[in-house]
Amino acid sequence: MSQDIDRDRRRFFGTAAMTLAAAQLALSGSADAQSGKAKPADLPKTKPGTHTSFGSLKQIEAGLLDVGYAEAGPAGGPPVILLHGWPYDIHSFVDVTPMLAQAGHRVIVPYLRGYGTTRFLSAETVRNGQPSALAVDIIALMDALKIEKATLAGFDWGARTANIIAALWPERCKAMVSVSGYLIGSQESGKIPLPPKAELQWWYQFYFATERGHAGYEKYRHDFAKLIWQLASPKWDFDDATFDRSAAAFDNPDHVAIAIHNYRWRLGLAEGEQKYDDLEKRLAAAPVITVPTITMEGDANGAPHPEPSAYAKMFSGKYSHRTIKGGIGHNLPQEAPQAFAEAVVDIAES
Repeated sequence: MSQDIDRDRRRFFGTAAMTLAAAQLALSGSADAQSGKAKPADLPKTKPGTHTSFGSLKQIEAGLLDVGYAEAGPAGGPPVILLHGWPYDIHSFVDVTPMLAQAGHRVIVPYLRGYGTTRFLSAETVRNGQPSALAVDIIALMDALKIEKATLAGFDWGARTANIIAALWPERCKAMVSVSGYLIGSQESGKIPLPPKAELQWWYQFYFATERGHAGYEKYRHDFAKLIWQLASPKWDFDDATFDRSAAAFDNPDHVAIAIHNYRWRLGLAEGEQKYDDLEKRLAAAPVITVPTITMEGDANGAPHPEPSAYAKMFSGKYSHRTIKGGIGHNLPQEAPQAFAEAVVDIAES
């Protein structure tokens, strides 16, 4: 009988200890989520540069465009749309995409207008690079793919596009990951002078404002893009093969026109299209974003970017910020794919 009692005691205290440990783990996980720390995601550990190709790409007519895009993951999975910036392309997400697909997401990675295999359906369409036009492109793509609502994630032009959709069409955006935070602007705000050091970072914007800059980018677009990569990610030791895979996307016949128009429009030096006027008016009011959001920043971003404290108030829904350390620059998803994929999974499943 004494042995039976001892066994029962050991069983009781062992069960109690496991219950207490589980409770402590649950509390710890809850605290991590509330503090904005990445909770352990069931993602394969992937080093930058593990993948080099998406395989075959797809094309679909959507709005004004025949959009080229990569797709991965189960067709019925919760959709995630990954949006690249300038001068980058879909390969910024070449390591992120397989991780999200393995986590069960349907992942769509489109070339923006003026990049890769995306083409305008009509030669008569204005080669317009204004931000609202790019956002309308993605809404049209979602419609064509019959995606009612998606998690949007991106950087640079892609983050700005995601911001605009989240602000103007929150019913289409389940959640968002935005590198460098809140990037919605307007022509009026673009006319406000900045301190000299800040203006210096925008040297290429002023270069593009000239016809010399237009001709220079047309002639030297690959060299120009490589210089931007080096300045924006000064600690990223990318090789020629990595750059060349993305640089091929700049051979798009509309690439230069879109890039030049985008930066000239920002300075008020080029007209937009009237059909986007109402959208731009709403964006000029700096609308607060209500959808669940994680903002991210690399600790070595050499491109112009605001401090996280400057934009935190622009997100009124569930929100957290993550600064990724280790010499991570502007192209965060390609330089730190694990951290980016974890953020997408965390916010998509929140």
